[in-house]
Amino acid sequence: MVPSENKKNRIKELCALLSEASRAYYAEGRELMPNIEYDRLYDELAALEQETGIILARSPTQNVGYEVLSELPKERHQSPMLSLDKTKSVSALAQWLGDRPGVLSWKLDGLTVVLTYRNGELIKAVTRGNGEIGEVVTPNAAFFEGLPLRIPFDGELVLRGEAVIGYRDFKRINEEMPETDAAYKNPRNLCSGSVRQLDPSVTGKRHVHLLAFQLVSAEGMELPDSFSKRLDWLSDQGFEVVDHVIVDSGSIAETVEGFKARIESNDLPSDGLVLTFEDVEYGLSLGRTAKFPRNSIAFKWQDETAETRLLHIEWSPSRTGLINPIAVFEPVELEGTTVSRASVHNLSILRQLRLGIGDRIKVYKANMIIPQIAEDLDGRDDIEIPDTCPICGGATEVHRDKEAETLYCTNADCPAKKIKAFALMVSRDALNIDGLSEMTLEKLIGEGLIKEYADLFHLSGHRDRIISMEGFGERSFQNLMAALEKARDTELFRPLYGLGIPGIGLSGAKLIASEFGGDYERIKGADREELLMIEGIGEVLADSFVSYFSDERKLGEADRLMKELRIRPMELNQAESVLLSIDGEDIEVRTGLFSGMTFVITGDVTHFQNRRELQDVIERLGGKASGSVSKKTSYLINNDPESSSSKNQKAKELSIPIINEEELLRLIRDGHKA
Repeated sequence: MVPSENKKNRIKELCALLSEASRAYYAEGRELMPNIEYDRLYDELAALEQETGIILARSPTQNVGYEVLSELPKERHQSPMLSLDKTKSVSALAQWLGDRPGVLSWKLDGLTVVLTYRNGELIKAVTRGNGEIGEVVTPNAAFFEGLPLRIPFDGELVLRGEAVIGYRDFKRINEEMPETDAAYKNPRNLCSGSVRQLDPSVTGKRHVHLLAFQLVSAEGMELPDSFSKRLDWLSDQGFEVVDHVIVDSGSIAETVEGFKARIESNDLPSDGLVLTFEDVEYGLSLGRTAKFPRNSIAFKWQDETAETRLLHIEWSPSRTGLINPIAVFEPVELEGTTVSRASVHNLSILRQLRLGIGDRIKVYKANMIIPQIAEDLDGRDDIEIPDTCPICGGATEVHRDKEAETLYCTNADCPAKKIKAFALMVSRDALNIDGLSEMTLEKLIGEGLIKEYADLFHLSGHRDRIISMEGFGERSFQNLMAALEKARDTELFRPLYGLGIPGIGLSGAKLIASEFGGDYERIKGADREELLMIEGIGEVLADSFVSYFSDERKLGEADRLMKELRIRPMELNQAESVLLSIDGEDIEVRTGLFSGMTFVITGDVTHFQNRRELQDVIERLGGKASGSVSKKTSYLINNDPESSSSKNQKAKELSIPIINEEELLRLIRDGHKA
């Protein structure tokens, strides 16, 4: 039975609602809905998943763990994945199509992935690679948005999809990059790096979307001889499919214009369109050339270029100290907008273009969105790399890695760094101080009113100077004072996150604050070994954290900030026992029975409604439930201890005890409090 569109949409809606509620609760300490409402929606989602057979990746009903690999396995494709022939002419598209119908869709600019399902479950995901051999990224694919982990169809299914990262997430991720990492040049590079991570937890944080664009085979099923109906069938199985329209040679020009008009509002990167014959058998009968299949052709946007003159290079520092070169040129019209600036990204690209002040340059919009320099027509190559920061005058230095040369400001007190650093501290996930935009922070820093975080809470002594600032008045000042006073009452993980410790995001700050009971004195003195004991904190993050608090200047600044705050204590369960209801039996169990222990749950459960209920029991008894087996795991819970699953194999390699539910219940009953 094909699930109705309403039920599929409801599954997506519930996944989004419950995921947001969980993120707010566990990562930010906020409650978006009562527990009873969460449970009601969770049960509705579980029932719909069972009814339709569709389970989306990242569904709250799934407990998918992160298993870090040492390298990505390679696999040869059953048939070569060829590139498409290309044209930039709409009339050439119409001529290619002839008198047959076709399907026009976005040509998404990401990473192509081949997906294989068997018995309704995702069993393999392989990147395109070089067209002959790809990399197996199955653990990472489990975290793609828009990809179902389980589908109604039971036979072997093979399809192709494009993994992409949207422009909004691209911008956010680049801004959050630690100082040690160079920003990504475009969403495609970021997506490629995210999909091919050895640690799937990185993929999970980057909001990779998967859109299906071709059904390759479906074992035992008589497929329609219609390309669009095959996409509709994939949609019925729970996949998000690429936007597509049926066209003929007479309507193709108008349809191309329709796609073009949507580019500005389309968050997912696209570098053109794909035209495929609607008649699948006819398309396949055409065969292929040595390089291209004959059933499809790519339409690349005709980049509108304009010649202009380079006025100067603006050097723009960021919070991390990275100084980005920005080309400023005489304004030109491109794709209906006036453009006068384009990022050059790094020193390597600056030199490759051979830019010179006053040179004639050609500019365009990449994918009709991002201004870029196509070429320098004069190539004077006379741009001088500044040896001092344009903001603070501090010394700069060139960082070199295998991919690019980048320029950094070495002054730790550079105001440009401070603006971005303060912006993070006052952001919603940190101290959440209303009224402090980057523009306002820039004015306050420029006036010398704030030099470190604690100064935010001393602004009341500068009333006269603040109300005389442009855009400020008495009312704005009073609103700011109220927001600052409100921000004093906070949970420790918020300012901890706001410090901007490289690699320590909101969830990491929450983990560390929780592990040390919200005790700042213990946290700032934590050593590497203590941090590594926290599930989810690895060597890189532990070293980064210890390094930060080993810096006397940074430690002093953090100490002075904490003195301005009223840290709310962590809500700890002070009761001596908790009452559990298992299999209809009420059991009073000693609090902290599982304190310091980490459990991993895999397979089906029988004594609990679902894995989530079992996880809740473990956490109520002071333990932790993790998604992956590591040397920190105390027990792997699996009712089939002889299973050949990867988690069982990992547990056996690390000599981690594998217990079933009966043995777990025995541990709980041993902690029974009379």
